[in-house]
Amino acid sequence: MSFSLLLSIISLGSVAYAQSGAWGQCGGQGWTGSTSCISGYTCTYSNPYYSQCLPGTVSSKSTASTTSTASGSTPTGVNYWFSFGDSYTQTQFVTSGALPSVGNPLGNPPYPGYTAVGGVNWIDQATVVSNHSLVLTYNYAYGGATIDATLVAPYEPTVQSVTDQVNIFLNESQIGTGNKIWTSSNTLFSVWIGINDIGNSYGNGGNRTAFNDVLLDAYFALVEKLVGAPGARNFLFINVPPVDRSPLMLAQSTSAQALEKSVIADYNTKLASRAANLTSTHAGVKAWLYDANTAFTTILNSPQTYGFVDATSYGNTGDFWGNNLHPSSAAQVMFGNQVGNTVLQGTVW
Repeated sequence: MSFSLLLSIISLGSVAYAQSGAWGQCGGQGWTGSTSCISGYTCTYSNPYYSQCLPGTVSSKSTASTTSTASGSTPTGVNYWFSFGDSYTQTQFVTSGALPSVGNPLGNPPYPGYTAVGGVNWIDQATVVSNHSLVLTYNYAYGGATIDATLVAPYEPTVQSVTDQVNIFLNESQIGTGNKIWTSSNTLFSVWIGINDIGNSYGNGGNRTAFNDVLLDAYFALVEKLVGAPGARNFLFINVPPVDRSPLMLAQSTSAQALEKSVIADYNTKLASRAANLTSTHAGVKAWLYDANTAFTTILNSPQTYGFVDATSYGNTGDFWGNNLHPSSAAQVMFGNQVGNTVLQGTVW
């Protein structure tokens, strides 16, 4: 049983530096930053959209990522990643399209997919660039999602909640149950949810602390379903970032910002407790909690240190925010690197 809290201290190279830092971006379609790296690192091609500063003089990504395999076969050493969440994670993957494979680890749409800010997001980065191993990612995240639509309604009734996403996963005979392609030891399950649950309900009155318990009861009931018959054993949980500091919320009253901040803090504390409890009550289960709230806060408290213009602007090169609610691709790359360089190491979790 294992539970790890990944406290996020950003130390990655910024796009505004004269040279890109360790593991930083240094090229790719549309890239306008530095194409050289700090001493000891070489700008290494990954795909048409991304080159990265890697240690030494590597000239290309591992050949394992481009070697083809026969249809229906499982490549040696492959890891699987099943992801659930909202627009912070979405790439608009559907199981009816091309599935993840060697050379196309995100399946459909191809890298970087359709993200909330129109470029690379954290799961793209962690899967394709910074994990240093072969990971096939099935990303069920859906923009606007809440944990369960019966508890907090999404912005449209067609939005797939995490409850929907997990059920879709479980109903796929070759993925969720039956003769599945993955094993408990080579697969990671991640959930990044709660932003819309809190954003759509924090001002509804009543006991918001008690309602956080209701939300997390539903959340971890889904986790228990994954632990059950499918046999999920490795989990990555991501907490709610300080969206009370987003441009969307900065346009609201200070009292609204303070209320949302307090609800987020309570939710995050309880999420950490639930994650720890999961490992203590289930033999063989491992869990990591990525502290997105700290990661965001560290940058927003000193944006210029990390190459961003300020903590409030959005939509332009050099802005932390890609739009009024979502972090830019430059910020997403930082978060993806942190996950890819920690949780996604080795051939098994």
